[in-house]
Amino acid sequence: MRDYILLAIILAGVPFALTRPFIGVLYWSWISYMNPHRLTWGVAYNFPAAMVIGGATLLGLLFTKDRTKLPLERETMLLITLLILYVVTTSFALFPAAAWARFDQIAKILLMTFVTMMLITNRDRLRTFLLVIALSVGFFGAKGGIFSIRSGGADRIYGPPGSFLEDNNDLALAIVMVLPLLFYLARDERRTWVKWGLRATGLLSILAVLFTYSRGGFVGLAAISGWGLLKSKKKALGIIVLVIALIGGSFFLPEQWLNRMQTIGDTSDMSALGRINAWMFAYNLATTRVFGGGFDTFSPTLFLRYAPDPTDFHAAHSIYFEMLGEQGFPGLLLFLTILASAFLSLQGLGRRYRKWPGLQWAASYADMLQISLVG
Repeated sequence: MRDYILLAIILAGVPFALTRPFIGVLYWSWISYMNPHRLTWGVAYNFPAAMVIGGATLLGLLFTKDRTKLPLERETMLLITLLILYVVTTSFALFPAAAWARFDQIAKILLMTFVTMMLITNRDRLRTFLLVIALSVGFFGAKGGIFSIRSGGADRIYGPPGSFLEDNNDLALAIVMVLPLLFYLARDERRTWVKWGLRATGLLSILAVLFTYSRGGFVGLAAISGWGLLKSKKKALGIIVLVIALIGGSFFLPEQWLNRMQTIGDTSDMSALGRINAWMFAYNLATTRVFGGGFDTFSPTLFLRYAPDPTDFHAAHSIYFEMLGEQGFPGLLLFLTILASAFLSLQGLGRRYRKWPGLQWAASYADMLQISLVG
């Protein structure tokens, strides 16, 4: 029954995507971030929901007048350059079939990113778009937080199977990035029940990050807490709350969680050694091949050729070293440039609009997204 209800909801979005493509963007974002079809067990599980809604949205975009031209800002041009680089690196990939399949997936994501830029034409649309993203990921944060309370934090939390968020580390990263959205959007929400719903989702999501048992997630949570404190107008209150949370956590967090977090920075830890081996693999591959190995290049076969310990195969567990291994030094440099450009643009927006009457919301949104990027 769940499958058919979900299919009905998805298919009901097709005519809206055709006639009002911004609604198609919201549908596509909900499907892509939350992966609701992965919460079913039947016909809906493998239904190409994103493709159906995305195709209808693209068709609707051709006929609607309710859009702007693609904003040719610095970040847009950098993303287009990245897409071109992906074409080059995939053309020389060591595993062409797997690389082109991954390229197809990523190209569709970037295409819908450009479509989104063209259809977000005002503040209300931007806020609605951010709410959809925050609640799509926040659903798993709230669900995971409730689960961790019921289990006493004894079990790890994972994302929906067969999705980008399936791995505990990936889920932790996604939740860390939407936490600033949940709390900032709650701050200027007028409806009381929505305001407290967002805050409750945020608090439960913090628990979810902790009980993914992801050490990277914990570091990310610490980073956004620190950066958020710097941005806050109530720093004293923030410090008091943070200290209380740390003291309370030390009493209530289970021993196995504390033991795992204590291994952060311990390079003798077997997991850390495996990751360092994977990072050296990426470096060796990039120094051998200018454009890296192409998508999906982290494989036992190539570890035998490029890794210091050829038998210790590990995933990169680092987006930076994954870019280095797959796209070479040009890809890593371009990726870091995109991050730095976005960070500096948000910093400039915050500074520019903070004192403008009626535009303080834009400065607040810039702060919110900058904290998310820090995470």
